Amino acid sequence: MEQRFVLRNVQTVDDEKPFDIVMENGFITEITDANTASGDNGFDGTGLYVSSGWIDMHVHAVAKLEPYGDAIDEIGVQQGVATIIDAGSCGADTIGELATEVARAKTNVFAFLNISHIGLQRIDELSSLEWIDPEKAAKAVLTYPDLIIGLKARISKSVVKDNGVEPLRLARKLSGKTALPLMVHIGSGPPPIEEVLELLQKDDIITHYLNGKANNLFDSGGKPIPALTEAIARGVHLDVGHGTASFSFLVAEYAKAQGIKPDTISTDIYRGNRIHGPVYSLANVMSKFLYLGYGLQEVVAAVTDHAAAWLGRPELGRIQVGDATHLTLFAVRQGPMSLTDSEGETRIADRYIEAKGVVVNGSFITC
Repeated sequence: MEQRFVLRNVQTVDDEKPFDIVMENGFITEITDANTASGDNGFDGTGLYVSSGWIDMHVHAVAKLEPYGDAIDEIGVQQGVATIIDAGSCGADTIGELATEVARAKTNVFAFLNISHIGLQRIDELSSLEWIDPEKAAKAVLTYPDLIIGLKARISKSVVKDNGVEPLRLARKLSGKTALPLMVHIGSGPPPIEEVLELLQKDDIITHYLNGKANNLFDSGGKPIPALTEAIARGVHLDVGHGTASFSFLVAEYAKAQGIKPDTISTDIYRGNRIHGPVYSLANVMSKFLYLGYGLQEVVAAVTDHAAAWLGRPELGRIQVGDATHLTLFAVRQGPMSLTDSEGETRIADRYIEAKGVVVNGSFITC
């Protein structure tokens, strides 16, 4: 985007009057009244919303991995997502391969480093404690400081096998050594969810917090377990991480009724659940939260400024002259749409979000 480019007649979800955004050399240079900016090269955004670029906090973006893999731009810019955070696809052995792919992509990418040095080359990557190598992990963090923004530990029975919560204790030590927060996948026990939560600190992330498994965060009456409320009080961050098996409409309704809102809405997207569902896209997951009764402003904030704030990069969560271009264009369509959770339950929404375009790293891409 070396030449002048104008997004015309767009508006934010805060019901401000429409405006134009002028961009040059990958930066926002002017914000003016609608249809007043000069320039022949542009896009007519009449009827569309603009936000700072969507950020998906939980994806799997290594194309060669099975089953948990996909191509960066397939789950990034082609879906209107400006920034993705790979959630532990790579450990120390393969994080360099991801860095090479990031350099070729149009999408902005960060990563959580899997505490297992083998990463998701197999899906029980924490079943052997020998695969947790603090020295390898620390070296990877030092080698890729602009890519790695946290550590990932998948703490559920199928991953840790007989190791219980011990991998998370080792992750906690590694977090202290590297000064990086943890993203912790929760799911079926053992270990019991209470043992997991008590090890989490401020700015750590619980992902899959709305899963419907027996080891979840709400009791049979829909009330949060005490360990969850204590974790929230300590400043632990709640991330959706929908995925193939980790989002329940019923549990999401429990959470909303109790005022336990997501800090960030994310997909846990990879090739299988993008093509065959139930995830499909970040827009689809956002639409589920509209259906649940969250306001459009809340939903958009959960994929923009909330995520940017956690990353410590506020410029990714705002629209401001002088900032690098990081924008998403989208529509809110009226009409029925079928939405399915990870339990196979389908609800019919009467409106839904549709990504239309993204501006990132100096490029404008339509979806």
